[in-house]
Amino acid sequence: MNVTTSTLSLTVADVDASRDFFCTHLGYQVAVATDGFASLTRDGEAVDIVLLRRGTEVLPPEQRDQRAGGLILALTVTGLDAEERRLRQAGAPITMPLREEPWGERLFQTTDPNGIVVQLVEWAARPEGAPAMTVITPTDGNVTESPNARMTGLAAPSRGSAELSTWTVSMTAGQSGPEHSASREQVWTVTSGALDVTCGDRTETVAAGRTVVLPPGVLRRIHAPRDAEAHVAMRADGVVSLPGTEGTRTLPWAR
Repeated sequence: MNVTTSTLSLTVADVDASRDFFCTHLGYQVAVATDGFASLTRDGEAVDIVLLRRGTEVLPPEQRDQRAGGLILALTVTGLDAEERRLRQAGAPITMPLREEPWGERLFQTTDPNGIVVQLVEWAARPEGAPAMTVITPTDGNVTESPNARMTGLAAPSRGSAELSTWTVSMTAGQSGPEHSASREQVWTVTSGALDVTCGDRTETVAAGRTVVLPPGVLRRIHAPRDAEAHVAMRADGVVSLPGTEGTRTLPWAR
Protein backbone atom coordinates (compact mmCIF):
# COMPACT_ATOMS: atom_id res chain seq x y z
CA MET A 1 0.00 0.00 0.00
CA ASN A 2 1.43 3.35 -1.07
CA VAL A 3 -0.20 6.13 0.97
CA THR A 4 0.34 9.54 -0.63
CA THR A 5 -1.92 11.73 1.54
CA SER A 6 -3.79 11.35 4.84
CA THR A 7 -7.13 13.12 5.29
CA LEU A 8 -9.39 13.29 8.33
CA SER A 9 -13.09 13.76 7.51
CA LEU A 10 -15.16 15.41 10.26
CA THR A 11 -18.93 15.86 10.38
CA VAL A 12 -19.85 19.11 12.15
CA ALA A 13 -22.88 21.30 12.71
CA ASP A 14 -21.23 24.50 11.45
CA VAL A 15 -18.67 24.01 8.68
CA ASP A 16 -17.83 27.71 8.43
CA ALA A 17 -17.00 27.98 12.15
CA SER A 18 -14.56 25.05 12.05
CA ARG A 19 -13.07 26.24 8.75
CA ASP A 20 -12.37 29.70 10.22
CA PHE A 21 -10.90 28.22 13.42
CA PHE A 22 -8.46 25.96 11.59
CA CYS A 23 -7.44 28.66 9.13
CA THR A 24 -7.11 31.43 11.73
CA HIS A 25 -5.36 29.55 14.52
CA LEU A 26 -3.70 26.47 13.01
CA GLY A 27 -2.37 27.61 9.65
CA TYR A 28 -4.73 25.62 7.40
CA GLN A 29 -5.80 26.86 3.99
CA VAL A 30 -8.99 26.21 2.06
CA ALA A 31 -8.36 23.94 -0.94
CA VAL A 32 -11.99 23.51 -2.00
CA ALA A 33 -15.22 24.78 -0.45
CA THR A 34 -18.91 24.72 -1.27
CA ASP A 35 -22.05 25.01 0.83
CA GLY A 36 -21.74 22.51 3.69
CA PHE A 37 -18.29 21.31 2.63
CA ALA A 38 -14.70 22.46 3.03
CA SER A 39 -11.44 20.73 2.22
CA LEU A 40 -8.49 22.14 4.19
CA THR A 41 -4.80 21.57 3.64
CA ARG A 42 -1.60 22.71 5.30
CA ASP A 43 2.03 22.85 4.30
CA GLY A 44 4.30 20.24 5.85
CA GLU A 45 3.30 16.90 7.32
CA ALA A 46 -0.04 17.86 8.89
CA VAL A 47 -3.06 15.76 7.98
CA ASP A 48 -5.56 17.28 5.53
CA ILE A 49 -9.06 17.89 6.86
CA VAL A 50 -12.47 17.61 5.22
CA LEU A 51 -15.42 19.26 6.96
CA LEU A 52 -18.93 18.04 6.18
CA ARG A 53 -22.16 19.53 7.48
CA ARG A 54 -24.23 17.12 9.55
CA GLY A 55 -27.08 15.63 7.54
CA THR A 56 -25.33 15.99 4.20
CA GLU A 57 -26.43 13.50 1.55
CA VAL A 58 -22.81 12.88 0.55
CA LEU A 59 -22.66 10.39 3.42
CA PRO A 60 -24.65 7.15 3.71
CA PRO A 61 -27.90 7.71 5.66
CA GLU A 62 -26.63 5.91 8.76
CA GLN A 63 -23.60 8.21 8.97
CA ARG A 64 -25.15 11.62 8.28
CA ASP A 65 -25.79 12.62 11.89
CA GLN A 66 -22.90 10.80 13.56
CA ARG A 67 -20.18 12.62 15.43
CA ALA A 68 -16.87 11.08 16.47
CA GLY A 69 -16.95 10.78 20.27
CA GLY A 70 -13.55 11.09 21.92
CA LEU A 71 -11.74 11.99 18.71
CA ILE A 72 -8.59 14.09 19.15
CA LEU A 73 -6.64 15.62 16.27
CA ALA A 74 -3.01 15.55 17.46
CA LEU A 75 -0.40 17.74 15.73
CA THR A 76 3.28 17.38 16.65
CA VAL A 77 4.97 20.79 16.66
CA THR A 78 8.18 22.52 17.68
CA GLY A 79 8.19 25.45 20.09
CA LEU A 80 5.18 24.25 22.07
CA ASP A 81 5.36 27.00 24.71
CA ALA A 82 5.32 29.69 22.04
CA GLU A 83 2.37 28.02 20.31
CA GLU A 84 0.42 27.93 23.59
CA ARG A 85 1.08 31.64 24.17
CA ARG A 86 0.18 32.51 20.58
CA LEU A 87 -3.15 30.66 20.69
CA ARG A 88 -4.06 32.05 24.11
CA GLN A 89 -3.27 35.61 23.01
CA ALA A 90 -5.31 35.08 19.83
CA GLY A 91 -8.36 34.10 21.88
CA ALA A 92 -8.39 30.37 21.10
CA PRO A 93 -9.75 28.42 24.10
CA ILE A 94 -7.08 26.38 25.91
CA THR A 95 -9.20 23.48 27.07
CA MET A 96 -6.37 21.46 28.61
CA PRO A 97 -3.41 23.40 30.06
CA LEU A 98 0.12 22.66 28.93
CA ARG A 99 1.58 19.72 30.81
CA GLU A 100 4.33 17.11 30.55
CA GLU A 101 3.71 13.40 30.90
CA PRO A 102 6.23 11.20 32.78
CA TRP A 103 7.25 9.58 29.47
CA GLY A 104 8.39 12.92 28.01
CA GLU A 105 5.37 14.04 25.98
CA ARG A 106 4.51 17.74 26.39
CA LEU A 107 1.07 18.78 25.22
CA PHE A 108 -1.94 21.05 25.52
CA GLN A 109 -5.37 21.13 23.90
CA THR A 110 -7.62 23.65 22.23
CA THR A 111 -11.18 23.05 21.04
CA ASP A 112 -12.93 24.51 18.01
CA PRO A 113 -16.53 25.89 18.02
CA ASN A 114 -17.91 22.49 16.98
CA GLY A 115 -16.14 20.62 19.76
CA ILE A 116 -13.22 19.29 17.70
CA VAL A 117 -10.36 18.75 20.14
CA VAL A 118 -6.93 19.67 18.75
CA GLN A 119 -3.91 18.52 20.73
CA LEU A 120 -0.52 20.12 20.12
CA VAL A 121 2.36 17.87 21.13
CA GLU A 122 6.11 18.22 21.53
CA TRP A 123 8.51 15.60 22.87
CA ALA A 124 10.80 16.77 25.64
CA ALA A 125 14.46 16.13 24.96
CA ARG A 126 16.43 14.61 27.84
CA PRO A 127 19.53 12.47 28.22
CA GLU A 128 18.95 8.78 27.66
CA GLY A 129 18.01 7.07 30.90
CA ALA A 130 17.57 10.34 32.82
CA PRO A 131 14.26 10.94 34.64
CA ALA A 132 12.07 13.68 33.22
CA MET A 133 12.06 17.01 35.02
CA THR A 134 8.76 18.88 34.80
CA VAL A 135 8.51 22.64 35.14
CA ILE A 136 4.93 23.75 35.80
CA THR A 137 3.70 27.25 35.01
CA PRO A 138 0.28 27.99 36.55
CA THR A 139 -2.35 29.24 34.10
CA ASP A 140 -5.92 30.49 34.41
CA GLY A 141 -7.05 26.95 33.61
CA ASN A 142 -5.51 25.73 36.89
CA VAL A 143 -7.53 28.14 39.06
CA THR A 144 -10.66 27.15 40.99
CA GLU A 145 -12.75 29.89 42.58
CA SER A 146 -15.19 29.10 45.39
CA PRO A 147 -17.08 31.20 47.96
CA ASN A 148 -14.45 30.04 50.48
CA ALA A 149 -11.12 30.55 48.70
CA ARG A 150 -9.17 30.69 45.46
CA MET A 151 -7.10 27.57 44.68
CA THR A 152 -4.34 27.48 42.06
CA GLY A 153 -3.19 23.98 41.12
CA LEU A 154 0.55 23.38 40.80
CA ALA A 155 1.89 19.82 40.75
CA ALA A 156 -0.71 17.12 40.07
CA PRO A 157 -0.94 13.86 38.09
CA SER A 158 -2.55 15.76 35.20
CA ARG A 159 0.42 18.16 35.17
CA GLY A 160 3.36 15.78 35.45
CA SER A 161 3.68 14.63 39.08
CA ALA A 162 3.33 11.01 40.09
CA GLU A 163 3.22 11.07 43.91
CA LEU A 164 2.33 14.55 45.16
CA SER A 165 -0.20 17.27 44.50
CA THR A 166 0.54 20.85 45.50
CA TRP A 167 -1.51 24.01 45.23
CA THR A 168 -1.80 27.52 46.62
CA VAL A 169 -4.78 28.84 48.56
CA SER A 170 -5.75 32.52 48.71
CA MET A 171 -8.39 33.64 51.24
CA THR A 172 -9.70 37.09 52.03
CA ALA A 173 -10.41 38.27 55.56
CA GLY A 174 -13.46 36.50 56.99
CA GLN A 175 -13.53 33.56 54.58
CA SER A 176 -13.82 30.06 56.04
CA GLY A 177 -13.56 26.70 54.36
CA PRO A 178 -16.10 23.93 55.07
CA GLU A 179 -15.47 21.42 57.82
CA HIS A 180 -14.01 18.29 56.22
CA SER A 181 -11.45 15.53 56.55
CA ALA A 182 -8.83 14.30 54.09
CA SER A 183 -7.73 10.74 53.45
CA ARG A 184 -4.06 11.76 53.32
CA GLU A 185 -1.78 13.95 55.38
CA GLN A 186 -1.72 17.58 54.27
CA VAL A 187 1.08 20.11 54.88
CA TRP A 188 0.07 23.77 54.89
CA THR A 189 2.72 26.52 54.82
CA VAL A 190 1.29 30.00 55.30
CA THR A 191 3.13 32.40 53.00
CA SER A 192 1.31 35.63 53.89
CA GLY A 193 -1.21 36.78 56.49
CA ALA A 194 -2.43 34.18 58.97
CA LEU A 195 -4.89 31.27 59.13
CA ASP A 196 -6.90 29.95 62.07
CA VAL A 197 -6.64 26.18 61.70
CA THR A 198 -8.99 23.94 63.71
CA CYS A 199 -8.11 20.25 63.70
CA GLY A 200 -10.07 17.99 66.00
CA ASP A 201 -10.56 19.91 69.27
CA ARG A 202 -7.52 22.19 68.81
CA THR A 203 -7.31 25.60 67.12
CA GLU A 204 -4.04 27.33 66.24
CA THR A 205 -3.35 30.64 64.52
CA VAL A 206 -0.69 29.91 61.93
CA ALA A 207 1.13 33.05 60.81
CA ALA A 208 3.22 33.60 57.68
CA GLY A 209 6.39 31.53 57.67
CA ARG A 210 4.91 28.73 59.79
CA THR A 211 3.81 25.26 58.68
CA VAL A 212 1.02 23.07 60.02
CA VAL A 213 0.76 19.32 59.39
CA LEU A 214 -2.83 18.03 59.31
CA PRO A 215 -3.21 14.27 59.91
CA PRO A 216 -5.53 12.16 57.75
CA GLY A 217 -9.03 11.27 58.87
CA VAL A 218 -9.45 14.16 61.35
CA LEU A 219 -12.02 16.90 60.87
CA ARG A 220 -10.48 20.28 60.18
CA ARG A 221 -11.56 23.79 59.24
CA ILE A 222 -9.56 26.72 57.88
CA HIS A 223 -10.53 30.34 58.62
CA ALA A 224 -8.81 33.55 57.49
CA PRO A 225 -8.97 36.26 60.18
CA ARG A 226 -7.23 38.50 57.62
CA ASP A 227 -6.10 38.16 54.02
CA ALA A 228 -3.87 35.12 53.71
CA GLU A 229 -2.14 32.79 51.30
CA ALA A 230 -0.77 29.29 51.81
CA HIS A 231 1.00 26.52 49.94
CA VAL A 232 -0.48 23.02 50.41
CA ALA A 233 1.00 19.58 49.68
CA MET A 234 -0.75 16.19 49.78
CA ARG A 235 -0.32 12.75 48.28
CA ALA A 236 -1.87 12.75 44.82
CA ASP A 237 -4.42 10.05 45.67
CA GLY A 238 -5.95 12.02 48.55
CA VAL A 239 -9.71 12.64 48.68
CA VAL A 240 -11.90 14.56 51.12
CA SER A 241 -15.10 13.82 53.04
CA LEU A 242 -17.71 16.22 54.43
CA PRO A 243 -19.76 15.45 57.55
CA GLY A 244 -23.35 14.48 56.72
CA THR A 245 -22.60 13.56 53.10
CA GLU A 246 -21.98 10.18 51.51
CA GLY A 247 -18.88 9.21 49.61
CA THR A 248 -15.68 11.14 49.01
CA ARG A 249 -14.72 14.04 46.77
CA THR A 250 -11.61 14.65 44.73
CA LEU A 251 -10.07 18.12 44.74
CA PRO A 252 -10.21 19.40 41.13
CA TRP A 253 -7.07 21.50 41.55
CA ALA A 254 -5.12 18.48 42.85
CA ARG A 255 -6.00 15.95 40.14
